[in-house]
Amino acid sequence: MLISTKEPADIEKFIKELYIPKKDAHKGDNGKILIIGGSKLFHSASIWAAEIASHIVDMVHYSSTKENNEILTSVKKKFINGIVIERIDIPKYIEEDDAILIGPGMVRGEKKDIENDIKFNDLISIDDEAHFSRCLINYLIRHYPKKRYVFDAGALQMMDKEWLLKLKIKPIVTPHEIEFKRLFGIDIKDEKEDKKIKIVIETAKKYNCIILFKGIKDIVSDGNNYYQVEGGNSGLAKGGSGDVLASLCCSFFSKNNALLSAIVSSFLIKKTADNLFLSQGYWYNVTNLIEEAPKTLKNLI
Repeated sequence: MLISTKEPADIEKFIKELYIPKKDAHKGDNGKILIIGGSKLFHSASIWAAEIASHIVDMVHYSSTKENNEILTSVKKKFINGIVIERIDIPKYIEEDDAILIGPGMVRGEKKDIENDIKFNDLISIDDEAHFSRCLINYLIRHYPKKRYVFDAGALQMMDKEWLLKLKIKPIVTPHEIEFKRLFGIDIKDEKEDKKIKIVIETAKKYNCIILFKGIKDIVSDGNNYYQVEGGNSGLAKGGSGDVLASLCCSFFSKNNALLSAIVSSFLIKKTADNLFLSQGYWYNVTNLIEEAPKTLKNLI
């Protein structure tokens, strides 16, 4: 099914299913998420993810992949709409929160062997940031298989595809072409559109996940059905748009099913880009996306 931002009616049935905060809601009723990301090299990506999430859910918990005073201090200055937590507290918030986003700003590296019986206190002392990310993802999947996960960016490049099969709730993965190849071992860059769709559907089915494949037309599939989301513009090629998209997926996933969350997130970011183009052309940035997306969502509901 093709969903186009030029045809508002295309998204209506999905928006009607979307959870909307109730008038008598209490703190926490509208979703709580944990974002795990960042590194010495990239920490803005996960902050952008946290900022957009703070518009959607009641509470955002943020943890950097490297316990580093300079990064944590910087985050606390820039991100005041959620709670920055230390790595040692990740298990506590995994238990508490409705959905978890892992990956924005994580670095990739060599995929080293993992000790499956590693203790969490030993895991967080790993100095190699890429290996830490790999070990952390494996640990969380094994110990918390019933949680709702979104895997993005660095996480996609450091985890093994077989790990997805250990989860009890279908996760959302949000790869572009390179990340798709890195995770699933399939190069679809030069494939024709119908072949790409077929591969995405088959891969989603095989690994029991929701794939939001990012492209000119996003492809969203649960392994049975597929949707193409058309719209947006090349302003979305700027760094940070993928982090915002993944965070929207996680935020909606906290109160909705995974497929619906991925479809609405894809449409929302493309429609927001359409709106920004009217006033700024291609010359908008991720901050503009974060500021404009809630207004776009309001107009869709």
